[in-house]
Amino acid sequence: MGNNEIYNLSEFYKILSDPTRLRIILTLTEKEQCVQEIAKKTNMSQTAVSYQLRILRVSRVVKFERRGQFTYYSLEDDHVSQIILITKEHLSHGDHYE
Repeated sequence: MGNNEIYNLSEFYKILSDPTRLRIILTLTEKEQCVQEIAKKTNMSQTAVSYQLRILRVSRVVKFERRGQFTYYSLEDDHVSQIILITKEHLSHGDHYE
């Protein structure tokens, strides 16, 4: 694995390591949602959610689709939810952080 690949992988995990962004990602594993729905489910302001979604969009973790006056967000693909699921399974196998 080259240095560029290692850097990109590291940057991707930095995106996932933020608790606020992770809450948004977990919410989007359920279904596509608009900013208002995400804000309500994560107990965050719409401004804060929009800011984090912008970071997730640029990082190609989420995608969006405009429908009328609303913009709906979803995960870019199934890989993100698979990474989360595999990580949860890994952490359930022992006392990693207790």
